[in-house]
Amino acid sequence: MKVMEYDRDRYDRMKRTVWLDMDRVHRSRVLVAGAGALGNEAVKNLVLAGFRHLVVADMDRIVPSNLSRCLFFRPEDCNGPYKAEVVARRAQELDPQAAVTAVCMPVQQLESWDYDIMIGCLDNIRARLFLNSRAKYYGVPYIDGATDGFRGKVQTVLDRGPCLECLMNRTHQRELDRRFSCTGSGEAVPYEAPTPADITTTAAVAAVQVREALKLASGRSDLCMRGVMYYDGLAGTADVLTAEVDRSCPNHDLRGIR
Repeated sequence: MKVMEYDRDRYDRMKRTVWLDMDRVHRSRVLVAGAGALGNEAVKNLVLAGFRHLVVADMDRIVPSNLSRCLFFRPEDCNGPYKAEVVARRAQELDPQAAVTAVCMPVQQLESWDYDIMIGCLDNIRARLFLNSRAKYYGVPYIDGATDGFRGKVQTVLDRGPCLECLMNRTHQRELDRRFSCTGSGEAVPYEAPTPADITTTAAVAAVQVREALKLASGRSDLCMRGVMYYDGLAGTADVLTAEVDRSCPNHDLRGIR
């Protein structure tokens, strides 16, 4: 089979989307918080989409129940290296030009916030709210994702508009310290019983997160979702619901609500 000249360009098909700026995508610095099922899919999509400067943060190790949803993990990885280490090492195999760095600690212990985009693939509300607050403080776009069985949601937090905390209620406050992991562990924060998890939901939610990241990296935040996307895999629906800034939210400037 003859290879056409345009097929020699790894990103030829992406460049055919007129608003995608692959040069900016290549240069963008992205933090992925969480290297479980959602983090595996997000990092895979990011690297294949051309993002070359990634930091993956996760404090957990791999266990057998991860293997049904995490393409970077192998049976020999169980009870061995940290999730972030394995994801970083194997993600670079997808694109040798990518630099993927592992940080094996809770997101609350990160010291640098020098990123262009933050992506949340976390399993507890406290960590997600922390990442949300850091993103708002440093003016970095934050793309939050969550799954529960065949359901999931994505919210893109921008400079203007509601943040994650704006949509929290009393129920969320009671759940702050519970980890709704699909795996279960005794590290750092006590887990509840493992929650339902499905690779198709994880793949769908991570795909939306990375699509939002492509918009942001290309300077097209105007194309980003302005509300919260709720995905229902059983019904086969994905709806974006409107959301408003909470005037009492501590992450917003009360002198000029945005």
